[in-house]
Amino acid sequence: MSNLETKTLSRQAKKAQKDENSEKLRLKKVPEPMSISWPSSDFALQQGNNDGARIYASNAIRKKSEALNLLRLSSRIDAVASRVETAVTMRQVTGNMTSVVRGMDKAMDSMNLERISMVMDKFESQFTDLDVQTSYMEDAMSSTTATSTPQDQIDQLMRQTAEEANIELQHDLASKEIPSLADLAPKEKVQDEDDKLADRLRALRPAT
Repeated sequence: MSNLETKTLSRQAKKAQKDENSEKLRLKKVPEPMSISWPSSDFALQQGNNDGARIYASNAIRKKSEALNLLRLSSRIDAVASRVETAVTMRQVTGNMTSVVRGMDKAMDSMNLERISMVMDKFESQFTDLDVQTSYMEDAMSSTTATSTPQDQIDQLMRQTAEEANIELQHDLASKEIPSLADLAPKEKVQDEDDKLADRLRALRPAT
């Protein structure tokens, strides 16, 4: 039963990972608002559709967390199954040892009863330690289960996607950026040509 459940969870985890990759692809190819088609040239970050990109980044992070949680749950089921199997085995061994001890009644006079008691106490102590360690492992895995999508992971994924596509995120102050020299060069050239034209016109005027 546990083996079947583990396989089911593994399949679901793989599906979540596939969905994560799809969301990442959509993050790169989000169409502009009100757009229906999905042309290959529509990149969310390049088109300035940061709101749409943030949605798909959030979905990707959520699917990633879902896949990890499914893998954790699958691991926990394996741990519980192993724990149960170990408990059954230990109980069988304990039962066998009890039978052996009971069968040793006739030989008690020649056996060291204190030694037998120490061996049994040690056996039970090891079993208790195993039970405590397994419970601690389950609690540790359970406490790391994420229930929300961290904002920093969304921003990190958006930056990573932008870097992979070799583009930059748009900022609020983009409209206030100082024009580059390349932008100023054509204006200066036109002004220089206008000055030369004005000089020629003045030269053609008759002297007064």
